[in-house]
Amino acid sequence: MTIQPGWDAVYVADQPPPWDIGRPQPVFTRLADQGLLRGALLDAGCGTGENTMMAAERGAGALGVDVAPHAIERARGKAAERGSTARFEVADVLDLGQLGLTFDTVVDSGVFHVFDDEDRARYVVSLASVMRPGATCYLMCFSDRQPGTIGPRRISQDELVTAFRDGWAIASITAETFAIHNFGGASEAQAWLAVIERCGPGSGA
Repeated sequence: MTIQPGWDAVYVADQPPPWDIGRPQPVFTRLADQGLLRGALLDAGCGTGENTMMAAERGAGALGVDVAPHAIERARGKAAERGSTARFEVADVLDLGQLGLTFDTVVDSGVFHVFDDEDRARYVVSLASVMRPGATCYLMCFSDRQPGTIGPRRISQDELVTAFRDGWAIASITAETFAIHNFGGASEAQAWLAVIERCGPGSGA
């Protein structure tokens, strides 16, 4: 795996990155409250681990992975302090098959939108390699409803549908918001939450 210095650097800067809010994203807390973050769970691109630890606290067998070693170091430190059962590993979300594991649930909080078209396709294949038939991915990405050009690439609903066309079933795409900070003075950004199911053999999807 090649460590991407740009991602690691944001976790040693004077201020945390906009997505590192020091608590779980409210959308994922709500999903956990509904009992949806369950089973063997992967937090893909977990950052410093708040969503992962929250899922573990609710009973999931939660593993968080991130390409940034400093993010994983912080996540492990917080987990140790809190007595969390969440586990954390340095790993590239574009090559999740190297984990040698499969999952019932995947959380993507702000990862999909960082990729260009080529890596987006690689990411979808990577997710497929670790999701059991019938597994669910809860993917929250920057929305084309967000005004301006600051921040990550905006994603349309059509782009989500196209990316997860073969071997997947999109159960829903709903308008949500990211909680953020250090982002032009805003405290939230427009997002899509996609609920995406991995189809099994013979599903026809």
